[in-house]
Amino acid sequence: MVLKTFGWSFGITALGLVAAWFYGGWEAFGIVAILSVLEISLSFDNAVVNAGILKKMSAFWQKIFLTIGVLIAVFGMRLVFPVVIVAISAQVGPIEAVDLALNDKDQYQQLVTDAHPAIAAFGGMFLLMIFLDFIFEDRDIKWLGWLERPLAKLGKIDMLSVCISLIVLMVSAMTFATQAHQHGGTHVDKAATVLLAGVGGLITYLIVGGLSAYFEDKLEEEEEREHELEEAAKKSGKKAPAIVLAGKAAFFMFLYLEVLDASFSFDGVIGAFAVTNDIVLMALGLGVGAMYVRSLTVYLVRQGTLDDYVYLEHGAHYAIGALALILMVSIQYEIPEIVTGGIGVALIGWSFWSSVRRNRALARNGDPDAGDKAEVPSGV
Repeated sequence: MVLKTFGWSFGITALGLVAAWFYGGWEAFGIVAILSVLEISLSFDNAVVNAGILKKMSAFWQKIFLTIGVLIAVFGMRLVFPVVIVAISAQVGPIEAVDLALNDKDQYQQLVTDAHPAIAAFGGMFLLMIFLDFIFEDRDIKWLGWLERPLAKLGKIDMLSVCISLIVLMVSAMTFATQAHQHGGTHVDKAATVLLAGVGGLITYLIVGGLSAYFEDKLEEEEEREHELEEAAKKSGKKAPAIVLAGKAAFFMFLYLEVLDASFSFDGVIGAFAVTNDIVLMALGLGVGAMYVRSLTVYLVRQGTLDDYVYLEHGAHYAIGALALILMVSIQYEIPEIVTGGIGVALIGWSFWSSVRRNRALARNGDPDAGDKAEVPSGV
């Protein structure tokens, strides 16, 4: 199962490391290896969230996600995206931007760094909306019940997540503008860019997420029919087939997944510049890491890990919230990549251990199949 799921990732890793060695020797080999680990550590929460969405989709759309989706993730976000940033920031054409990336790496890195506030605002707002919509929803299973119960009650207020996100954006932009003014006003004009980028991230979430939710709601009748089939199957001793997303519903869920993956990629792309400003090594390292994220997503779906460890999805969304806040803070303050990746891994590890303790408690109570029935202490 492991070899079947991660086989392509192992193969791409070998090719990427060999290509790096031919490109720049052992130093390049080491850089690509470091970038691969960096991307995996920063995107583990991405895999967990992706798995929660992907398991609802048909086998056809899962394959699309693993083929076309990989091309978008590896070549789009890890190779084309940095070049697009430079083209927009320097107001040059794509060919000139590529030439700049290959022949004037210091200037290329500076242009990407200058564009970071807008990138962070867009990605931060998109991810913040994901976290807020999750935490304000009243769920049967609660991980941190002392926190999630009151937030679920607040979530009954219409548009609360949008209001909070806009407040966070306004505070970030105003603080950024004030600090820039105190340091000579060189970046005051970028406060407006931060606002526009943040609003763009919010609008993107509302459009893509809204369309996905709309078509998913369309399947409620099918889900009800699925439950009826399951009940009938239990009586007859057969297993009812699951109803999965297909057609327009699956397309918009796929689109939502790609935008989500792009938002997760922002910190990895920006963080890669702390390791190297060579676009070739960056694409190789981050591309290898992106392959493992895809494989891990499929592994979680096929193994049913999210069903067995019910708090994993909670931990991933808390990691999303932390990443969103880190991106917003990084508009004006530099945040080490080890902090970004470490928080996400810690939260998911904590939620995994809480799930294990929950399963053991249910087993001791003689109800090992009570996965969706009750909340048990998670150790917090």
